[in-house]
Amino acid sequence: MAQMDDKELRKNEEKKEKPKKSVKQEIFEWVMVFVVAAALAFVVRTFIFEPVRVDGSSMLNTLTDGDFMIATKYDYLMGDPERFDVVICDYPNTNDGKYRVKRVIGLPGDTVELVAGELYINGEHLEQQFDMTDNAAYFGPYTVPEGHYFVMGDNRNNSKDSRSAMVGALPRSMIRGHVRLVVFPFSDAGIVE
Repeated sequence: MAQMDDKELRKNEEKKEKPKKSVKQEIFEWVMVFVVAAALAFVVRTFIFEPVRVDGSSMLNTLTDGDFMIATKYDYLMGDPERFDVVICDYPNTNDGKYRVKRVIGLPGDTVELVAGELYINGEHLEQQFDMTDNAAYFGPYTVPEGHYFVMGDNRNNSKDSRSAMVGALPRSMIRGHVRLVVFPFSDAGIVE
């Protein structure tokens, strides 16, 4: 009996010795939880991936208005976009905080030309094996400046892209991520080709 009382006394003393946290300490701990969570979210969105929603019809038939996608950022931290990558990008002279979703067509130094909707890069015809809308567009020839990329929407009849004098070829710094997959609506979910 005496042994049980000693054990109970020690437990009670240990419980009593543990000081209660002050209100300030509790508030500080909660603030630190939010700060760490915000920092992690910032790192993930800046360097790993970002959810993006398609706004408009410029990428029909590959992507539709309202599709939610995941764009990875790490692809372009050490490497550069490749031809036909679907990317999220900023546009010059805009300050609306919106990303545009386009397809990389011309790489630095390429000469881009559209003839009746057919794509020519450096004078050679290139098959565009993705689900774009029918078009008979004409453009170019246009030589992409070094350090820049020529982007277009898959809906060539309704896309404000590098063909526009207001947009032009984009500096590498304006290409923010590589669109990898559609996550919603579920009927369209899958990898972006």
